[in-house]
Amino acid sequence: MNNQKPGMFVPALIGGAAAGILSGLPVLNCLCCLWIIGGALLASYLLAKDSPVALTAGDGAIVGIFTGIVAAVVDAIISIPFRSLTSAFMRRLMGRIAEYTEEMPSGWDTLMEGGAFETPGPFFLLGLLISVVIFSVLGALGGIIGVSLFRKKGLEKSQGVIDVPKDSGNR
Repeated sequence: MNNQKPGMFVPALIGGAAAGILSGLPVLNCLCCLWIIGGALLASYLLAKDSPVALTAGDGAIVGIFTGIVAAVVDAIISIPFRSLTSAFMRRLMGRIAEYTEEMPSGWDTLMEGGAFETPGPFFLLGLLISVVIFSVLGALGGIIGVSLFRKKGLEKSQGVIDVPKDSGNR
């Protein structure tokens, strides 16, 4: 019997690419956390589908972390062309907020004109690092949920995992 688990790279790449694309698009990025969890669910489904052995929660967490890393990189690449759109939106939003508030911090006009919402290199890398951490945590959560949903039930008995019957309430 083949007790080797399938590779996690391809499912993580597929799930991470899907989640990263959906998270990088301007309107759909409102549901960013949901896309990452969904991408990890997809990756764990693909992993469980090809697995000849029962997967553990640790397997789901690992594939979810890989999915989160891939999604963060894809999200960063996809969002590059939309930076000017996002910057213009933020300028309009801050201008609208300034109309309805009595006091704004001094120098906010120069901050807005100077391109405060444009992301230079160091801030881009910092944002990528923060995204990797957050997406990995969400991916691990999605992977654990996915493995618990998609694991093959018949394989647990053949691997020595004992299925404990539920208490019938006859005590």
